[in-house]
Amino acid sequence: MPGARIRPFRADDIPAAGALLAARHRAHRLSCPLLSPRYEDESAATAELAAAFAQPGASGAVAAQGGNIAGFLLGAPKASPVWGSNVWIDAAGHAVAEPELVRDMYGLAAARWVQESWRAQYVLVPASDDNLLRAWYRLGFGQQQAHALRGLPDNAPVAPPKVVIRHARRSDLPMLARLEVELPRQHSLAPTFSASPVPSYAECLAGWEEDFDDPAYTTFVAEFEGAVIGSSIGCPLEVSSSHPPIARPDHAGFLAFAAVFPHARGLGAGRALGEAVIAWTAQAGYDCVATDWRVTNLLSSRTWPRLGFEESFLRLHRLVGY
Repeated sequence: MPGARIRPFRADDIPAAGALLAARHRAHRLSCPLLSPRYEDESAATAELAAAFAQPGASGAVAAQGGNIAGFLLGAPKASPVWGSNVWIDAAGHAVAEPELVRDMYGLAAARWVQESWRAQYVLVPASDDNLLRAWYRLGFGQQQAHALRGLPDNAPVAPPKVVIRHARRSDLPMLARLEVELPRQHSLAPTFSASPVPSYAECLAGWEEDFDDPAYTTFVAEFEGAVIGSSIGCPLEVSSSHPPIARPDHAGFLAFAAVFPHARGLGAGRALGEAVIAWTAQAGYDCVATDWRVTNLLSSRTWPRLGFEESFLRLHRLVGY
């Protein structure tokens, strides 16, 4: 942009960039008040930014205007084969005084990332900032995942007729393993086309046998005419690596998983399983509940907003060179 000097991000940029991040978070909480207020404080925001800069391979750019920093962008790869040769601009990884600056900073930072073969690129953007989202869209990024929050329920859930919701028992393990295969299998189909591998039934069953009694997780099943047709899981939000600290409310529960067998869809079991986790969140003493979904998953992207979840961050994705 005219008047902006774009240069690589340096360690001595962290305090000024932290102030920008705190300002972005304050503005974000006007539309998403369930987010933690702690990151409105510059010291807390700066600490998150310092942690991001300390990640192996971290690099980025800043926009300097009139001797001040008007924007920063910071990304780092994640060591997971699921994401390919990747770089992530996480929730604490960018803030700007003017959205258009994102495009200039990305132009500098991405040149290095592509040179280092980081072609699968991801960014978490506040869902309420339309101008910032449009700047990323004009860089070739598109929506992949939604992160969402909702407050506690006012009333107890009511299961649909003929669907019974109950806590899972050890005798349910074979069905729970089948349902764990079902969600990634659905994601592999149109219109999501996820490249993540679908686990085997044997792998999932072994995992359930090992972890079923873990007190951090609460599992529900839905029954129809005596047969298990779906399941859902609730847990503390902190166990989710996909929800970085600045994107987490304080003391939140997490709707971590839900799946219904294809033959049983349309009975209301998915909604009832989600409501069971939301009710558990309140009973367990959490202050709110979070979840996330692939925006191309036609089922979850419609069901969870109907249950009162409102988008907090959007994960955008770009695959360079194809």
